[in-house]
Amino acid sequence: MSKAEKWEELKLRPPKCIKVDGIKELVRFAASMISLGQATYIIHFEDKGKHIYGLLAVYHDYYNYYGVPLFYYCVCEKPVEGSYALIKMSEKEEFLISDGVKPGWVAAPIINLKEKPDFIEVE
Repeated sequence: MSKAEKWEELKLRPPKCIKVDGIKELVRFAASMISLGQATYIIHFEDKGKHIYGLLAVYHDYYNYYGVPLFYYCVCEKPVEGSYALIKMSEKEEFLISDGVKPGWVAAPIINLKEKPDFIEVE
């Protein structure tokens, strides 16, 4: 049974994939979600030799749907070195990837997956 047939059998649709310009934009989006009180994390997996970093979100109340699943992602040539994406939003935005968190910074953990989830199709 193909992936499409599995999805059809479950009556589920895969998330809409939205590519952002880079890891910094992805982290900025994650920080805005965290600031609103949502538990947010960034997932990482390898696909076709590229490193995909992304986060899952739901666009609520889209017409008569209960929510549209979205996968915001970016593609990197190499894996980032660290377990957390940190951003500090003050007079000047600061961004870094780190192995730990820092006081005063918004931190999103990076979760490394062993394989690409079958419900995500990126370019």
